[in-house]
Amino acid sequence: MRLYLLRHAEAGPYQADDFSRRLTEKGIAQAGRVGEFLGRQGLSPELMLSSPVLRAKETAEIVSTKLAKLGQSELLLAPWLACGMTPEIALHELADYKRLESVMIVGHEPDFSGLVATLLGAPSGDNINISKASLTIIDLARLTPGGGVLKLLLPVKLLK
Repeated sequence: MRLYLLRHAEAGPYQADDFSRRLTEKGIAQAGRVGEFLGRQGLSPELMLSSPVLRAKETAEIVSTKLAKLGQSELLLAPWLACGMTPEIALHELADYKRLESVMIVGHEPDFSGLVATLLGAPSGDNINISKASLTIIDLARLTPGGGVLKLLLPVKLLK
């Protein structure tokens, strides 16, 4: 499976209800750039799974709309992608999709750096920085710790 990880784009400032923070204008533009980049490169995951947290959901919706021309078919909300996801939870949940060639997950930090570290067999995510709206691609020979090969980690500022 090819796993695409997309951290949500820039959102408004922290507030008491962190769940409902919306994307800023910059965040909307960042998500659009990611979707356009994927489209230009012909990279279209079969399925997109998004955290239900508003900033991630908005990011996923923008990217999904940009990819609709390539036949990206489905965007689903996945509660397990909400803030606080562990690598163990992700591996367990992703097993339901192992029949697919490619899946994109849209979520949060530090969850994604921990997942990337686990998939690559690194001891921790301390040395991995998944910035807002960055795209990470990992090829997974198997859905186990150390079962992945990093193909791309690209911050949105480099997506022209």
